[in-house]
Amino acid sequence: MRELLLCPPDYYGIEYEINPWMSRARGADTPLVQAQWKGLFDTLSKLDCQVELIPPRPKLPDMVFTANAGLTVGRRFIPSNFRHKERAGEAPHFAHWMEEHGYEIVWLPKNLYFEGEGDALFGGDVLFCGYKFRSDINSHRAVADILGCLVISVELVDPRFYHIDTCFCPLPDGGAVWFPAAFDEYGQSTIRDHLRDLIDVAPEEAAHFSCNAVVLDRDIVLPEGAPKLVATLRERGYTCHPLPMTEFLKAGGACKCLTMFMPQREKAT
Repeated sequence: MRELLLCPPDYYGIEYEINPWMSRARGADTPLVQAQWKGLFDTLSKLDCQVELIPPRPKLPDMVFTANAGLTVGRRFIPSNFRHKERAGEAPHFAHWMEEHGYEIVWLPKNLYFEGEGDALFGGDVLFCGYKFRSDINSHRAVADILGCLVISVELVDPRFYHIDTCFCPLPDGGAVWFPAAFDEYGQSTIRDHLRDLIDVAPEEAAHFSCNAVVLDRDIVLPEGAPKLVATLRERGYTCHPLPMTEFLKAGGACKCLTMFMPQREKAT
């Protein structure tokens, strides 16, 4: 049974602007926030996984996006070093919670920006890591040394897709859902070299963060607004669970951003 970490959205809101989606003039609707988060929690809870909750903290509105908290492999947790000071305060709370739950905490050097599972996703035997907008490419070598696995760095080129999990979603059949235009030419080439049966997402569906999906074996929980992608996934034998995520898209997040795997992999290799 997979374990997932979520954070209730008690303090969530658009209180600053650190990506192109965020606008303080276009705030989140609190009742809708609660309803949409509960819809995600209820859906995941029914899919043969255990959902753990970390208590939210005041003045940390983006703590709800637990995927950015760090990267968990086996019983080791690598906390994030956030690029933006607005989010830096989240890290000690996540590290403390993970330590209390039996995980070994392995910190990266403070000068290496790394934003956890938001920028690090296993596809096959490779850990694909995004860089440029949030994570530093130099952090990837440090992660590779800690985990002893093959890490491939891919550059993100569209500021709307500032974390790799906003434009890339590996699948258990060895393929992936992705929006190729979010990557530079080398990134596109290396992903094609290492993964087969890639599903290209149309630009209008990528803009709904349709790649920002939680994959649990043959079940995929993703934002509403991607009928073409859902049809393709169903043809491949996946069961899709589209959910309204409008209030979290206002901050540049959706289903996967709100979910961290504990662990993402039992072993790195």
